[in-house]
Amino acid sequence: MQRWSSDEFIERLREVGQSRYHDKHPFHQRMHEGTLTQEHIRCWVANRFYYQKNIPVKDALLLSRCPVRKIRQQWVQRITDHDGTESEPGGIEKWLRLGEGVGLSRDELEQDQHLLPGVRFSVDAYVQFVASQSWTEGVASSLTELFAPKLMTQRLAALEEHYDWIDPAALAYFRARPPLATRDSEHGLEVVLEYCCDLESQQQAVAALQFKCDVLWAQLDAIDAHCQDD
Repeated sequence: MQRWSSDEFIERLREVGQSRYHDKHPFHQRMHEGTLTQEHIRCWVANRFYYQKNIPVKDALLLSRCPVRKIRQQWVQRITDHDGTESEPGGIEKWLRLGEGVGLSRDELEQDQHLLPGVRFSVDAYVQFVASQSWTEGVASSLTELFAPKLMTQRLAALEEHYDWIDPAALAYFRARPPLATRDSEHGLEVVLEYCCDLESQQQAVAALQFKCDVLWAQLDAIDAHCQDD
């Protein structure tokens, strides 16, 4: 049966991040250079929240379609990481606190008062992708986490250096997320290596990761266009 070796498969996946991950987007580059205004940061935080709050929805859909118990047992932790528990705030709560730290109210975020149509469309397309494509493609689409720790580390340093008007306590999401992204990407990679067993499913996995990179890029395109018009 024709298929890529594990090393070649991994290389194909990593090539997607090297060429298409949104760390290269001009909006992120300006963020890291410190040239965004307070309104630009608020626009980004408000719109990124729509993505954040849909991550556990996407993961619940993937869980409902995954037939492998051992994968479900580990994947469910992702939902708790974002939704949190009564005693431990999750990623969504941390993002709400980030919003407050940049001058947005919880109602503004939770009611999508600043949500741009392009961001809504791209996030909804991602949720629909996971709901409609194979569960292994859903797993593969999550592998943007392979590239996230480096970006989050850069983002945290840039926010601390250039945007000192933001309460440092509000940046807790970016301090907590890199080790979780590393854990999740390692697990996701293990899954696609085990269950994408032929060339067709491997190619579908690469295409799923490309799609997810496009989703993230499209969000920033919408935000960037709105900020340029201001």
